[in-house]
Amino acid sequence: MSNESQTLAVKRAQVEFHNFASLGEPARAQRVYLEENVRRGALLHQHAAFIGSMTPFVEIGANAGHSSYMLCNEFGADGFALDISADSLRYGISLMDSCGFSKAPVRIAGDALNLPFQDGSLRAVIAYQMLSQFQDIEAVFIEAKRVLAPGGLFIFAEEPMRRRLSLRLYRCAYYQTMKWWERKLYEWGLLGFFVQDVIGAQQEEGFGIRQNHRLELRDWHAMMVRHFEDMEFQPFVPQRGWGEKLTKWIAKRIDKYGSDWVPARLLGGTLSAMCKKYGDAEVDPHAPFESRLRCPDCYAGMRVDEAGTLHCLACEYAAPNEGGVYNLIRSHEKKELYPGDRSDVIDFTLPGHESKLLEGWYGLEGDYGNKYRWIGERATAILTPVDTAPKRIRIRGHVSADFLKQSSTPTIKVKVNGQLVTELSPDRTGLFILAAEVPDAPVYQVEILAGPLWKVADDERSFTVTISMLRLTPRD
Repeated sequence: MSNESQTLAVKRAQVEFHNFASLGEPARAQRVYLEENVRRGALLHQHAAFIGSMTPFVEIGANAGHSSYMLCNEFGADGFALDISADSLRYGISLMDSCGFSKAPVRIAGDALNLPFQDGSLRAVIAYQMLSQFQDIEAVFIEAKRVLAPGGLFIFAEEPMRRRLSLRLYRCAYYQTMKWWERKLYEWGLLGFFVQDVIGAQQEEGFGIRQNHRLELRDWHAMMVRHFEDMEFQPFVPQRGWGEKLTKWIAKRIDKYGSDWVPARLLGGTLSAMCKKYGDAEVDPHAPFESRLRCPDCYAGMRVDEAGTLHCLACEYAAPNEGGVYNLIRSHEKKELYPGDRSDVIDFTLPGHESKLLEGWYGLEGDYGNKYRWIGERATAILTPVDTAPKRIRIRGHVSADFLKQSSTPTIKVKVNGQLVTELSPDRTGLFILAAEVPDAPVYQVEILAGPLWKVADDERSFTVTISMLRLTPRD
């Protein structure tokens, strides 16, 4: 199976993004998670007769694992929550307290393209809003089918269907950061006729997460038929305002069966499906969780020792229980995705990052997962590479409304060892990523230049933007 479906750079961006999304605004995140669980739970109840038992399950791309907690507690299932972000999964434990959950899934940091499970070991593989983050979605289908026992279910939901009725002029941000005219078009149901891909894709694309919105309903259906014996599926066609409602009404009358097939082709929307693997086989629901696992490096079985650490039966791979999460990502990728406190990373969530900062940084603020520092018009730092591979600089920050309200054009520039490598003129509030290749050097002095300055009452400081991470990455 080719890992070109998702590059290491995209996986790195996903780890960062999931951490920020789950931990940066915890109150907002929990509200969103609970709303998603209501919607997802209703869908599972609706198709309960077809689905049957879901024990043991794995939810891939689980984020904080909130929907896995729902499966354990509302549906009485046992299984695993898997996400590439170990920190996001660790945060999920807070859901037990806030939601009154009594059961928790086994939490595993893992890769959907290399699921750390034995062939035919699971009853259900579940995916919400994550398949479109793979350039080769079929590769995830094949991996899900591998770990499913005969008769098992691959359940996916909230996946985008490509719409034909769109000029695809540009990528649009989420509603919270839309401009006033975009919000008006959105409310009228007209914005989708102009934007490229799914509304909101601009933020994740800007973060480095590549989106795949190329599949129409018929493409999804053909892929399901290729890999699964039976299925139930349900398209959800948007009706955001009079524009989309009128178009759907006309399209439904064009469809010779009066179904949502033609509306889905014209307007897109999202797809939910339950796909059953051929055959029929029992899966022991009481088997130890480690008996279902396999080593991500050599694919041998795994055992757990008295300290709770997972060990490969054939190679030296080991995964301790770290805050309730086992990290079962391939060894060479784990080193890059979880670098820790290294000289080539300034992660504001880690203690000791101050030693790499030089001039121009204000005090540390924010929640765990979204620690940041305000800067003025200039801030500098030092990054030292840990190997000789060609490098890129990657800087994560946030633009506030106050920065954009100033009379002069906002700009953010990055110099490395005195050379300008990239710049940005933001026109929206929210997250930004600055990334650029840098020449080989034994040490990199990074200089961030931003303007215009702005101030708040009763504060002597002058501000521009906030910065939350700087790092060197390979040129992959």
